[in-house]
Amino acid sequence: MKYDAILLTSFGGPEAVDEVMPFLERVTAGRGVPRERLESVAEHYLHFDGVSPINDQNQALLAKMREEFALRGLDLPIYWGNRNSEPYFASTLKQIYEDGHQKILTFVTSAYSSYSGCRQYRENLALALHESGLDGKLSIDKVRHYFDHPGFVGPFAASLINSLNQAKRVGLQNSEIKIYFTTHSIPMSMAETSGPESSRGKYLGGSYVAQHMASAKEIMKLVEVKLGFPLPEWELVYQSRSGAHTIPWLEPDINDAIVESSSRGFKGVILAPIGFISDHLEVLWDLDNEAKATAEAHSLFFSRVPTPGIDEKFVKAIVDLIDERVNGASIESLSDLGPWPGVCEVNCCPNPRGTLPAVAQSQ
Repeated sequence: MKYDAILLTSFGGPEAVDEVMPFLERVTAGRGVPRERLESVAEHYLHFDGVSPINDQNQALLAKMREEFALRGLDLPIYWGNRNSEPYFASTLKQIYEDGHQKILTFVTSAYSSYSGCRQYRENLALALHESGLDGKLSIDKVRHYFDHPGFVGPFAASLINSLNQAKRVGLQNSEIKIYFTTHSIPMSMAETSGPESSRGKYLGGSYVAQHMASAKEIMKLVEVKLGFPLPEWELVYQSRSGAHTIPWLEPDINDAIVESSSRGFKGVILAPIGFISDHLEVLWDLDNEAKATAEAHSLFFSRVPTPGIDEKFVKAIVDLIDERVNGASIESLSDLGPWPGVCEVNCCPNPRGTLPAVAQSQ
């Protein structure tokens, strides 16, 4: 398909104190999240004057993508839309249509398969088309999941090496360090049904867990090649749980895991937030504040690896993913799970509350 516009698709965030609670209510609508949990999360935003860093980070990423497009001669406009805050999908799609474009390829700022990380975006885009009266006038596809793209795992590996060298400089051996790859916890039911139907039962924990494990393994391979000596023990853990306590979510929580590290005699922990592409609030608060405090309370060395953000390799990877679809450029993928399909199956990552129309899927 000949695409004529690119859409950077993201989660969104509040820009002022009075936007925080309405934003959180939109994010959690219909999920039964207790009011006290929303109020607790709102307090996190207030430490940043009610402003989420995610929108500024996306604007910076948008600028870097445009620079890389110019360097490669990709003559396509790039737009930006959010699920939960301005610029909302509907207004962005209207602008795209008014500018004369019809075939959109979207890059979603989530590297993994799950309802909340993929299908919900596709449902929201379908709803935005309907609300803006653009059904049948715009088509929307999305790039494939990129959890094992060299340009995604590479920056994590380079930063992890820096953290390991930092631990070494303060006198710690690798055997005294525990590495935690962190990602957003999701309900167990969502994790188990993540990915296409054919993958259920094939990967322990579904595609969401399997893809994160694949990403972590590829990062550790790159670290081992660079350092060339036995590496620390590592584990995939979870953070930022927001649901009711009666519903099982993926565990262990990062704070519980840090406490366990101390009880097992580790002297330090390194956190690599592979579930996120930028240092937004759930990284800055949940890891740099809460997890760090847990580590300090147990006298552990603490280091948090930065997310890719606008790292040059990551920006190039994004444009690589777009170039695959626009010009048939070569496909890069490191793990046995990849490359992930470029088109979503109709029933993949199902909505736990019922079937809704979605864009960017097989017919």
